Amino acid sequence: MSNLIVGVSPHIRSKNSTQRIMLDVIIALCPALIASVVIYGFRALLLTVISAAVCVCSEWVWEKGFKKPVTILDLSAVVTGILIAYNVPVGMPIWQLIVADVFAIIVVKMLFGGLGCNFMNPALGGRILMMFSFTSSITTYTYPANGIDALSSATPLAVQPELGWNSFMTLFLGNHGGVLGETCILALLIGAAYLLIRRVIKPWIPLCYLGTLLVCSWAFGAENPVLSLFMGGAVLGAFFMATDYVTSPVTNKGKIIFGVGCGLITAAIRVFGNYAEGVTFSIIIMNLLVPYIDDLTLTKPMGGTK
Repeated sequence: MSNLIVGVSPHIRSKNSTQRIMLDVIIALCPALIASVVIYGFRALLLTVISAAVCVCSEWVWEKGFKKPVTILDLSAVVTGILIAYNVPVGMPIWQLIVADVFAIIVVKMLFGGLGCNFMNPALGGRILMMFSFTSSITTYTYPANGIDALSSATPLAVQPELGWNSFMTLFLGNHGGVLGETCILALLIGAAYLLIRRVIKPWIPLCYLGTLLVCSWAFGAENPVLSLFMGGAVLGAFFMATDYVTSPVTNKGKIIFGVGCGLITAAIRVFGNYAEGVTFSIIIMNLLVPYIDDLTLTKPMGGTK
């Protein structure tokens, strides 16, 4: 019995290690990083590298300070740092990005026990902090040359009525103002395809998320519901944040419920709320409901008692 080891969730039977999975996610995020450097310049790379480094250092300092096993080699902190950087504009002050990194790792992740114990995606926790603490910085965008003329003072989500189908390629290729990792949909889809081919993620959450967002946006009377899929953080959130192993349901039925809930909440916030974007709030809300979704959808043991 002394050889038995009890670990925290997620408990997944696979030959893949956490490090291998996280490395695949990092590889999948690289096309978006390349696109952001091409669109916004090398400061995009600088922000991403700093963000990843600060997250790794924060985790290492915490674990050393409390004499816990060092887990930075699992690369989960690197993924968190990259995703936080992908949620900020290229002009974001570095010190504000660092504050978000430390908050995401220490408060959202390590205070709850580290990887496998956090109740929501740490990168989204960092973004929430920036949205409320550094609102001006996170909504001040740099615009590439030859971008959409209508976007001189807002992101695509804020000017949907002004965008027609001729704006599709501009949105698809990311030639407009926004944050680093959300603008180039093509790059994100390349990364998503890699994750699906490698079977790192299943398609249930992204498909249900984006499908529900499309249908609900149309039902709620949104302008250009199809184009709304390519605006804001819908694609980044659907494939790279909502699919987080720790904070998403374990069953396929639960994943479908989770994806539908994210899409519904995102569409409702975008159409009826005060925020143009609703991806962050929708995923966090559904993260909080995951224990209940798992409880409702997990298969009952045969012969077990109620």
